[in-house]
Amino acid sequence: MHEWQVWLVAALLLFVAEMLAPGFWLLSVAVGCLAAGVVSLVVPGAIVPALSFAAGTLLSLVGIRPFLLRHLHPSGSAIRTNVDALAGKVGIVSERIDPVTGKGRVLVEGEDWRAASLMDAALEPGTRVMVVRVEGATLYVDKEM
Repeated sequence: MHEWQVWLVAALLLFVAEMLAPGFWLLSVAVGCLAAGVVSLVVPGAIVPALSFAAGTLLSLVGIRPFLLRHLHPSGSAIRTNVDALAGKVGIVSERIDPVTGKGRVLVEGEDWRAASLMDAALEPGTRVMVVRVEGATLYVDKEM
């Protein structure tokens, strides 16, 4: 087996392994192997392909990996789950929310939660409200417009 074939087989195996491993690290090494394989076709020996492997890997770590992470795993669109996902949801008052104590209950997505009003008026059962914020197990709601 020729040296360039070894580099290309290594690149192929790393491309396949990248499908199983997160983070695009193996992809960068595979790009380095691919570069070394192409260079070893043209330049015989071990030093120049090894240097091209190092350069290809480093360049792909600096150039390709951040691009892929930015476009395939955007950090700004984190998925809100559990209680954090309730902010902005609409619910129905199930137990009168008293403006003096601010306490009552609201039904949001089939679950009954302790609620407090952000308004100075009482919210009667059946009133549609929007969850403004969540603190602990209490939903702070405002009457839906």
